[in-house]
Amino acid sequence: MPFQPHQHTNQRELFASRPQWVEDDARRGIIATVVLPEGVEKPLDYLVPESLAAEVEPGRRVRVPLGRGNRERLAYCVAVRSDELPQTPLKNVVAVEDPAPLLSQRMLELTKWMAERWMARWGEVLEAVLPAGVRSSRRLRSTPLLSATGAAPARKLTPAQEKVLLAAAVPATAATLAESSGASRAVVGRLVKLGLLAEEGSVEIQAMRPQRAAIRHDRPDELSPAQRAALEAIVAPMQARRHETIVLFGVTGSGKTEVYLQAVEETVAMGRQAIVLVPEISLTPQTCDRFRARFGTVAVLHSHLTPAERHAQWREIAAGRVNVIVGARSAVFAPAPRLGLIVIDEEHETSFKQATAPRYHARDVAEWVARADGVPLVLGSATPALETFARCLAGEWTMCRLPDRVGGSQLPAVITVDLRDPQARAKGVISPRMAAGIDWALAGGGQVMLLLNRRGFATHVQCRSCGHTARCPQCDLALTLHQPGNRGICHGCGLVTRLPADCPDCRAPDLVQRGTGTQRLEEFVRSRFRGVRVARMDTDTMRSRGSYEETLDAFRARDIDILVGTQMIAKGLDFPGVMLVGVVHADAALHLADFRAAERTCQLVTQVAGRSGRGPLGGRVVVQTSTPDHPAIRAAAAHDYEAFVRSELPIREALLYPPFGSVVRIVVRSENEEAASEWTSHLADRIRREAGDANGTRILGPAPCPIARLRDRFRWHLQVHGPDGPALRDLVRRATATVQTPDSIAWIIDVDPVDML
Repeated sequence: MPFQPHQHTNQRELFASRPQWVEDDARRGIIATVVLPEGVEKPLDYLVPESLAAEVEPGRRVRVPLGRGNRERLAYCVAVRSDELPQTPLKNVVAVEDPAPLLSQRMLELTKWMAERWMARWGEVLEAVLPAGVRSSRRLRSTPLLSATGAAPARKLTPAQEKVLLAAAVPATAATLAESSGASRAVVGRLVKLGLLAEEGSVEIQAMRPQRAAIRHDRPDELSPAQRAALEAIVAPMQARRHETIVLFGVTGSGKTEVYLQAVEETVAMGRQAIVLVPEISLTPQTCDRFRARFGTVAVLHSHLTPAERHAQWREIAAGRVNVIVGARSAVFAPAPRLGLIVIDEEHETSFKQATAPRYHARDVAEWVARADGVPLVLGSATPALETFARCLAGEWTMCRLPDRVGGSQLPAVITVDLRDPQARAKGVISPRMAAGIDWALAGGGQVMLLLNRRGFATHVQCRSCGHTARCPQCDLALTLHQPGNRGICHGCGLVTRLPADCPDCRAPDLVQRGTGTQRLEEFVRSRFRGVRVARMDTDTMRSRGSYEETLDAFRARDIDILVGTQMIAKGLDFPGVMLVGVVHADAALHLADFRAAERTCQLVTQVAGRSGRGPLGGRVVVQTSTPDHPAIRAAAAHDYEAFVRSELPIREALLYPPFGSVVRIVVRSENEEAASEWTSHLADRIRREAGDANGTRILGPAPCPIARLRDRFRWHLQVHGPDGPALRDLVRRATATVQTPDSIAWIIDVDPVDML
């Protein structure tokens, strides 16, 4: 018989008379641990009311009250437990936002690890891994399935379900449908699973973007011995269902892509999914073309998709209806339920590092995911990052070399032009040797690619009389001249202003244009090579949707003879008609205040040189440089990247730079330069005190950043170096844990940065 308490006049007597099991039960409850996207760093606990107990689960978003005003905030539920309630009463979860979990348990574990690895807030990591289209409040509507099946299913529906479907005649969010129908969110979620509710626009999304013409990519009859060995090295752990990282170190044109394709074939044959990452959106169309030619349907994830398109792709991947996922950095988070392989092409590219918080590196994330799922990770490059090379030399990763081009083609001859010679500069931006090479290629029916990693018409405008240079009023940068319109554009903040005809300082009509950008190079090429079809690829010309695809398709179809561009033309593109590649200014980034400057220069020149000579007509490369004896330039000209690695690694080791040490960079910003300087010094002092006599730890700075002012904010930074990455991060975390940041200061932590400017 159930317990029924007697009537008592005293409340204390009432509770004293209750059995122990009732008292214990009253002290227990269902507790949800949630993480807020912003504002609060630590996870918070909330009590789950009985009415929501069936809906609150890890991976869903919930609405919770926060602060004294109990303002409702959206938060991610990361854990649910039945536990003893604390002495201080918990606030209640108010509502559940999502009809189904957005994040799996594995993704929750990954995001927590990412927050620790890159010293970010867990909430901002959760926001980063979910595309905006997935996170947005989705509008649901009744589906054609309901009307097509008539009243038969309707008779099987509960009254609550019928009310929800009636309300869904007008598209609305799940929360609105639940509220207007008086049903719980669980009812809405059940109808979604039954297919009677679907997201608004989901049927039309598939046809939103026109399909491009299919690009033929034939499967070779056989692989080269080096390709075959590389494929076997990938398939072996795949069959054994174990993790291993395999690095394909192959010269440009050595057939790395074919190895990827056949490895993905093996993955799909096993009933599993593959994720393929590429560094640039410009490479995505060509990569997708190759994979579609081999596999048919391919999911695509990159930032140029609309939120609706990205969400549609995300849904198809999560449902397991697509086996191959191709995309840029964030595609590593694709919710593949049957993951069997991850491939990162051009793994050395710095675009795999997120520039804003959370500042993760996709290569490290991919390794975590591959290890957690017990699948191979394949990293491919003609110029692997020194961090990658070092891990192979240490025996942690397996390196497979592809030293020769497939099909018998040879690496192109490289001609170095010394720009210190006045004769080399006599004809303008293009030296006589490069001009002769262009004439040779065009006369032979070939195409030309010209690399200049500078946008705009002129790099700066200067007064010949007094030396005044037009500068951005908000940044410590010269304005870059863009035409038409004589516009000065700041490449730091994007400010656009019309440049004056006369010097604003001395009023002399003596302004001259200095330096050359891609726009000026394009103009020069058009005037020097009359009647030749020229196109330019840089961020100024590739702004419109589909512009990458259109330009590359035109180049492939031989509708363009000379392609001028920045680094986006340097990697991954395979055009057999290219007979000459010209590097107009190889030193553009060589002398930046960045310890990776030489590595990036060698990689860029090597990569762009590899675009030449892939067809039967052969090819040449002309490299214009003012430092032809620099190890980076010499190695690139000789197609000998390992020579550069051998010269650079000892320097890195002596200075404890990656891959032999870890770096944490702190950047402080303020409208007041003195405040920025003082706060950076304050942080440096705290870290020094915390470090004490820690072996190998050193602090560089504080000092002004190489770009000392950006968007009207003064920038100071410091670097903390140490031999042990986790210990270094823990040191910085302890030193900054209790910092109270003034309102006038903003500062960020960048773990293992790739941008030091």
